[in-house]
Amino acid sequence: KYNVGAGIWQRPEGASRVILVPGQVESDASIRYGAPGIRSNMGLLQAVRQAHPSAYIIYKPHPDVLAGLRMKGEGEGGAMRWCDEVVTDVAMGELLSAVDEVHVLTSLAGFEALLRGKIVACYGQPFYAGWGLTEDQVPIARRTGRVTLDELVAGALILYPTYVSRTTGTFTKPERALDELLDWRRETKARLPLWRQLLRLALRLGKRLRSM
Repeated sequence: KYNVGAGIWQRPEGASRVILVPGQVESDASIRYGAPGIRSNMGLLQAVRQAHPSAYIIYKPHPDVLAGLRMKGEGEGGAMRWCDEVVTDVAMGELLSAVDEVHVLTSLAGFEALLRGKIVACYGQPFYAGWGLTEDQVPIARRTGRVTLDELVAGALILYPTYVSRTTGTFTKPERALDELLDWRRETKARLPLWRQLLRLALRLGKRLRSM
C-alpha cells in the first residue's frame, strides 16, 4: 500500500538537505501506544520545521487517507504551512532514493529508509528505534542494547514473523514467501487485458511528461 503512485519526483536544484515526513493514520494503534509525545501528522511536521528551518521538507500523506479509506489527520489540509511540498502520486521507494533524511512518528517508512542507508529521526517509539540506528527524539529506556542493521532486519523479517504459503496454506520460509509474492505479481500482470496494460502505460507516460 505504501508503494503506490506512478509519478516521478525530482529533487529541487540547490537543495542541500531534503527531509521526507510520511503521514500516518492518526487513529492507528501504533500512534496510540508508540507515540508518547507528538501524536499528529501536523504536530510532527511542525516539529521538523522548527528543528530544521532551512531544510527542504516534503510531506507525503498516508495512502489510505489519499484513497479516502481513512480520515485525514487534524489540520492536515494546512500541511503547506510547515513544509515546502506535498507529494501524493509518487511511490515511497521513489522518494526514499532522492531524499537525505526521513522523520517519522512510528511509520514503517522509517524502517524502509534505514534499509536504504538514510538518516532516520523518530519522534515516536517504533520497533526499529532505540537500537542505535536512529536519531531518537523520545528515548526508549528499556532498549539498552545495540544492534547492526543486519541484525535488526533478521529479527524483524526472519526470526520474529511466521510465514504461511499462499499456495499450500502451511508454514513456510521467508524466502519461499517472497518467491510466491513475486510469482503472484507476474501472474496478475499477465492476466491483465491488453487495453488495461496500454491504459496503464499511457497514464504513466502522461504523468512523466507533466512532471518534466
